Amino acid sequence: MAAAFAAGSTVLVRDEEWVVSSCERAGEGWKLRCTGSSELVRGVTATFFDSLDDVVALDPAEATLVLDDSPRFRRSRLWIESVLRKTPVPLHEPGLTVSADMLLTPLEYQRKAVATALDANRLRPRLLIADAVGLGKTLEIGMILAELARRGRAERVLVVTPRQVLEQMQYELWTRFSLPLVRLDSDGIQRVRQQLPSSRNPFTYFPKVIVSVDTLKSARYRAHLENHRWDAVVIDESHNVTNAAAQRSELARLVAGQTDALILASATPHNGKSDSFAELINLLDPTAIVDREHYDVKDIEHLFVRRHRHSPDVAREVGHLWAERPEPQVLAVAANPAEDAVATELSTVWLHPGPGGSPMTGGGRQLFSWNLAKAFLSSSAALLETVEARQKSIASDPNAHAESAALARLAELAGKATGSAKLDKLVDHLTSIGVGPGSETRIVLFSERLATLDWLRARLPRLLGLPDEAFAVLHGKLPDKKQMEVVEAFQLATTPVRVLITGDVASEGVNLHKRCHNLVHVDIPWSLIRIEQRNGRIDRFGQKEVPTIVALALTTSDEKFSGDVRVITRLLKKEHAAHQALGDAASLLHLHDVELEEGAIRRALQNGTPLDEVIPEPLAADEFAGDEEFEDFDTSFLSHGETTAEAPPTRAKHDGLFDHEVDFLREALHEAFDGNPGGHGGVGWAEHPDEGLVSLVPPKDLLARLGALPQSYLAQRKIKEKLLLAVTPEAGEDHLRRATEGRVGEKGDKETQWPLAHFLSPLHPVLDWAVDRALTRLGRNQIPVATAAVDRPTAIVLGTLTNQRGQVVLRSVVGMQFPSSGDPIVLDDAEEVLRLAGFRSDAVNPQTPLDLRTYADYVPAAVERMRSHMAWLKQQRAALVTEPLRTAARGIAQWRKDSEALAETLDNPRRAARARQRIADHGTQAQKLVESLSARKEPMVRVLLLLVPNGDSR
Repeated sequence: MAAAFAAGSTVLVRDEEWVVSSCERAGEGWKLRCTGSSELVRGVTATFFDSLDDVVALDPAEATLVLDDSPRFRRSRLWIESVLRKTPVPLHEPGLTVSADMLLTPLEYQRKAVATALDANRLRPRLLIADAVGLGKTLEIGMILAELARRGRAERVLVVTPRQVLEQMQYELWTRFSLPLVRLDSDGIQRVRQQLPSSRNPFTYFPKVIVSVDTLKSARYRAHLENHRWDAVVIDESHNVTNAAAQRSELARLVAGQTDALILASATPHNGKSDSFAELINLLDPTAIVDREHYDVKDIEHLFVRRHRHSPDVAREVGHLWAERPEPQVLAVAANPAEDAVATELSTVWLHPGPGGSPMTGGGRQLFSWNLAKAFLSSSAALLETVEARQKSIASDPNAHAESAALARLAELAGKATGSAKLDKLVDHLTSIGVGPGSETRIVLFSERLATLDWLRARLPRLLGLPDEAFAVLHGKLPDKKQMEVVEAFQLATTPVRVLITGDVASEGVNLHKRCHNLVHVDIPWSLIRIEQRNGRIDRFGQKEVPTIVALALTTSDEKFSGDVRVITRLLKKEHAAHQALGDAASLLHLHDVELEEGAIRRALQNGTPLDEVIPEPLAADEFAGDEEFEDFDTSFLSHGETTAEAPPTRAKHDGLFDHEVDFLREALHEAFDGNPGGHGGVGWAEHPDEGLVSLVPPKDLLARLGALPQSYLAQRKIKEKLLLAVTPEAGEDHLRRATEGRVGEKGDKETQWPLAHFLSPLHPVLDWAVDRALTRLGRNQIPVATAAVDRPTAIVLGTLTNQRGQVVLRSVVGMQFPSSGDPIVLDDAEEVLRLAGFRSDAVNPQTPLDLRTYADYVPAAVERMRSHMAWLKQQRAALVTEPLRTAARGIAQWRKDSEALAETLDNPRRAARARQRIADHGTQAQKLVESLSARKEPMVRVLLLLVPNGDSR
């Protein structure tokens, strides 16, 4: 029988004792991550393979008893607490074990998403979070990752995001959830090259990484990805990886096959086509869908959650935390004479030409003509840029004389339009809402055109009477580091930035609502999706000010051109109506793609089709569900988006022996440093209870662990010199707020969004370090003995059952009482046993001498009884442990049968062969997955503590 390794067990390797932190299958053997507990290797972390080293699991029945002589039985309490913290909670443990204790208020609809991801009926935690813009998908991701970490399922994490939100995601996951990610932006990659040889896989060196999708898709990383497995992968804005022909799609399929947990997040997860959405679902479960073109959304609704601002459960909780936005305001701007001349030229020569037709050479005439119009509606500068680019492209074409002349005339007219009615109106509006000298008011200006961004940046400072540093420009051509710096500066109160002038690179994922509730569309996108995405930057959960959204619309004397503008402005009203009714503007056109929507709008303008005929008025999902006129994939998706999972309780059963995290840390430091962690030879431990803070100077073994924290946080807050921790949620939130407001309490402190004091959450690395310190205080295979208020000798015993991968599927901590004769009696609630025994921080250790030899027989008896108890428990909880696997096996068999039947109907032999190969590959992989998740026969059992009655002097 193979050795039963599990997290929390003790092993001997190279004649030294180690505590197993995590274990997993590695070929035919095991890969063990361990922390040294014997004197020579105490505190050292190492990884062993039992195929290379002789790894011996210590026999718990042969453990020896040792009397606890520490004050208030501190050593025993720390020992039990540390073993339980180190032992993973089973994946499907009901209740939130740690996320409720993070720096957030877990809302019921967010807890439901976590419950869905951890549902006992699914083989692996895989979920698409398709919540609409602004509901807090990052918080849901953080909660899921935190719960996976407590379950021992998030040792290696990969987070993939658009590059402009790298730091934002890293910031949220660290400050609120204590999940440290190494950011591989341009600077991070340079550090990797300096630290590691080119042949070294960076993902083995940095177990938790956040990287942009564009960086990760490069050929440099593909080989590294193919040779690395992850515990959890998050792909944010996952709709960007659904194009089957793109490198991003190949990347998504690769990492999806290399991870256990997979979380996809997108407010716009599908393009209205069932086969495209099937590609996304197949990343989560390749056996979920048989026919990718014909399936029922309700059959896969367990794989995604979809809520929006006005969903009942969301509105009920966040109404007071999310100011309702009024309908966006359209400011009509009458063109000045020079601009009016440009509009007339565009209308009569390019958009609606006479019998001679458009002067454009070659194909794409209509598309380019409307591109000119869009450029002009943005700014004359954008029109000139577009014209000049076209002039260069046709310069060598001998057939382009007419177009060249027409472009020259257009450029001449645009060059004369040096004034701008839109700019004048924009300045008036900005002034009216308080943007100006001495004001804190901030605003976001959106434009599609880079030339317009530069044009606004050059003119607005003088017109508003603001210094240059009050303006920041953000667009996709900026380096990733610069993009993140701009976003951070706009959110910090201490920076002078008041006006963010941005392209649509900021329309996805970027939070701009912390200090801003004003937004202006300088030009109007011809896409409901893009409008919704832009508005969502300030209209999102946590926005307590009423969002003010304004769009500038140019009107001219040419009726056809102005008619077009009037039609375009209708888009804003349509988007707002859809936002109110559905929370999803993309559902109106059923195209779910920015470019496709723009094409549809352009054709409507070109043909003079009323916009109301192209974009219907929105109906709530329940109004059209089941109606054949509307019954399509899109409406079905909306109808089945609400999760039916119950919100889990906010605490798991085991609350530990310490009331607060700081209590455990304090006791652990006193034990590790002989009762004097603040003095000479200690860590400079100091407490500031009035402020809710503690501080320490990290010792060498802790410094090694802190290296995995965000590098900018380490540098800007000088963490390696002094670690300041907030020990209450109130203090943690206060320091987060103070960081963005610039009130950090230290003179000369560098402007940074990182809080001066980091919240001491249950997953903080300093607690993990304290756990390992406490685990090394006992000798080899020893069990502490303490006196307590118990009637009979009573043991605290831990039992875990793992699957073939070494993951915990069943865990039980019981009290076990030894009668004068007969088998030990199992007392299910160990926590209650310890409480009734008075085994808390106020316990008194009378130092009673005991003859431990008289209790020695209790150890093997307890081990044997616990093994039988675990066998009984496994049988009792078969529905949780084994039935999901049986159900999955039946589902896989049915999928293979149905898929093979479908392949038989294919006329194309090559397509049929590919289908059969895919069926064989996915079916085999799924079957192996089920087998690897089956529970091992033998549990890991360990006696943690023996309590003997007070006054028992045997």
